[in-house]
Formats: sequence, structure tokens, C-alpha cells
Amino acid sequence: MVILKGATAMVDPILKVEGLRKTYSGVVAVDDVSFDIWPNEIHAVIGPNGAGKTTLISLLDGAVAADAGTIVFRGRQIQTLVGYARARMGLSRLFQITSIFPEMTVRENVALAVQARSADAYWHLWRSAGDDARIVAPALSYLEMVGLGGRASLRANVISHGEHRLLEIAMALATEPLLLLLDEPMAGLGPEESPRMLALIQVLRRNYSILLIEHDMEAVFALADRISVMVDGKKIRTGSPDEIRADFKVRKAYLGNEESFDA
Repeated sequence: MVILKGATAMVDPILKVEGLRKTYSGVVAVDDVSFDIWPNEIHAVIGPNGAGKTTLISLLDGAVAADAGTIVFRGRQIQTLVGYARARMGLSRLFQITSIFPEMTVRENVALAVQARSADAYWHLWRSAGDDARIVAPALSYLEMVGLGGRASLRANVISHGEHRLLEIAMALATEPLLLLLDEPMAGLGPEESPRMLALIQVLRRNYSILLIEHDMEAVFALADRISVMVDGKKIRTGSPDEIRADFKVRKAYLGNEESFDA
């Protein structure tokens, strides 16, 4: 049983990965990786560049097909499902590189995500998502949740990079996920924006499970219930932040010196 920060642990993990493997032209990107994520857990995946972290998250959301292994989400094997089917089940990914529609308003970006989730989304394709009150109202609520309620009418291309990241989270939440896959949400954030993102992720953990890929070790150790360490496509350790911080082999493998996690 996993003991989580401020949450009640449940009997079964929401995600269970076993023996996941992916190769590209003979190069092994993900090599026999196994781990699980529990309801309301923040499970961080760390490792040096080229460790296989982004490939791993792409295997989970269906952007990349696995060569071997199983992915069980909410008790169902999903490794053969296409990406949109996984999203329908409650998997939502925030990408490392921003993926918004810059010429649309902040509100319209989230309204499109709400529309895409709607069971009758096809029926609404002919009309603007920004004109339908059934879509606009929840879109505004997600913007309020991430602190962008006052920026709703602005075009997305005039808000800051940090606000772009918050907007993408609002768009992810609009898909009504159960598990958020966050690929370096702190990347490129300034000293004033990083604490805002950190606080938001702490709030999100109350209602969502989170897989966090992040290079900011201060953020990882502040947020994560458990941490998995990847090196050269392999998972070499999973443990609590204290266990990872104290593991000499992990510290040596990750950045090559035992002081790596003490900053």
C-alpha cells in the first residue's frame, strides 16, 4: 500500500505498467519498465536527457506504440488502444512544448477542449465553440481553476509563457481526466511563474492522479509521493523522495555526483 500526502490510498492502482519496451532502429529507448500510480498520487519520473522519459509518456498516451509490455488503466489493458480512446478513458497529457492555438482567445482554446470531450462534439463542429453557453461556462470554470479567469478574452499569443502552460493545464482538465501526464510543466518558467505552477499542481493532486516528468529537482522533491529514476531506458529505482535522495547509486547514475540532489 502506498501512503500519499494528504490522500486516502485505495486498493488498486489507477495505472499499472509492466515490462514496457520500445526500440527505434535497434536503439532501446524504453527497456522493460514497470511501475504503478495510485489514485491522487504524484509519481515523478526523473533521469538525464536521453533516459527515455518522453518516450515513456508517449507510450502511455498512445502517441507511440509499444513493442512489448502491458499498460493497465482503471483495470483495463490499453496498450493497443489509439490515443483518443485513451483520452476518452481519462488520460490527458500536457506536452513539454506548448500546443495551443495562438490566434484564438484563451477562452476559445479551452472551449475547444470542452467541445472535444462532449459526447455530441460532432454535432457542434459547424458552430464556434466560443458561442455555445454549454461549452463556454465550463471553459471559464477551468480557467478560474488555474488562475486565468481574468485573461479569458485575450488572444493566446499575447499572454506569457507561464500563462501558456497554465492554459494548457486548463485545456487538459477540460477533457475530464483521471490521470494527468505532465511533461516538464516547469520548463521555461521564470522565478515568479514557477511557484504559481507548483501551487497549482499541489491543488490538482486533490482530484487527479499525476505522472510528472520534470528536470527541476526542487519541484520534484516538493511534489512527488514517489519517484522513479530512469537511465538509458531502464528504470533503476522507485522510492519515496527521501529514499531517492539517500540512494548513492541513484545519485551517481543521475548526474554523476553524490551531491546532485542536495541543492
